[in-house]
Amino acid sequence: MWYVKNTLTRKNLMALTGLFLSFFLIIHLAGNFQLLLPKEEAQLQYNWYSHFLAGNPLVKIISYVLYASIILHVVVSIYLTIKARKARGARLARDRRGRASKWYTRNMMFLGTIVLVFLIIHFKDFWYIYKFGEVPLDTGGNKDLYTLVVNAFSELWYVIVYIIGIIALGYHLLHGVFSAHRTLGLYNPFYSQLVRYIGVAFAIIMTIGYIIIPIYVYLNQ
Repeated sequence: MWYVKNTLTRKNLMALTGLFLSFFLIIHLAGNFQLLLPKEEAQLQYNWYSHFLAGNPLVKIISYVLYASIILHVVVSIYLTIKARKARGARLARDRRGRASKWYTRNMMFLGTIVLVFLIIHFKDFWYIYKFGEVPLDTGGNKDLYTLVVNAFSELWYVIVYIIGIIALGYHLLHGVFSAHRTLGLYNPFYSQLVRYIGVAFAIIMTIGYIIIPIYVYLNQ
């Protein structure tokens, strides 16, 4: 009961799930880079990679941890945001000190909401169809997720929605990575700036990396 009720523990839980999701972003991006290969090679490699992940028992366990992390991260963040706003009350409307902080720091909940909507769309259009829909097979006998992704990224509106979602994610990471380390106590004045620079670099790399893929696919179809 103490574990559930303690606010500090909730913040630790949000930090841990956030860092795990950040690690997953690296793995997911590495796999998606196969979409940048020549078409025939990309199709076989990407579909084999997707088939391998779907059928690997260890990956299945990790995927359950991923789903749980997303749900926990969202639920805990909503709870902490509501609790913080109630604690501040009407004083928030008169307090102008927030202007000293970055706008994305003050709007983490808004950015997180955009990311959540983006994830729902992403899961519906790719994960759900791959798992439960009718997906044709490629020449290697694997589900042709490559064609599904390419067809989605051939639509300009979808590319724009994807980019908006990734930019929101990038700003979310810009504050979240550093904040998570500080919440977990991995914060020291001697290397705090290094952690901040690493967090900024990570956010920029993830944002650019994910944005390149739909733009490349759209321009080369």
